[in-house]
Amino acid sequence: MIITLLFLFLNVSKASDPDEDTGQKVVYKLKTEIDFEDLEVEGVLLRPQSALVLERKQASFNPLVKLRLDWNDEIDKSIDDAK
Repeated sequence: MIITLLFLFLNVSKASDPDEDTGQKVVYKLKTEIDFEDLEVEGVLLRPQSALVLERKQASFNPLVKLRLDWNDEIDKSIDDAK
């Protein structure tokens, strides 16, 4: 009984495309043109009652490389190495 219901369910659940039954193919146009020249649109410009301004917090993280602003010691050592 269960096997019969299973086969019945499988046959009913199998869906077929209607185009496959008739052998016809659907062909769509390559280009669609819509003409808005005869259409007149009227409206009123509405502005919002309030504005929402979000200030982004600048990202802060622990840098792994220290930035040196004074390179004088390095320049002096490179001159001594060149001599």
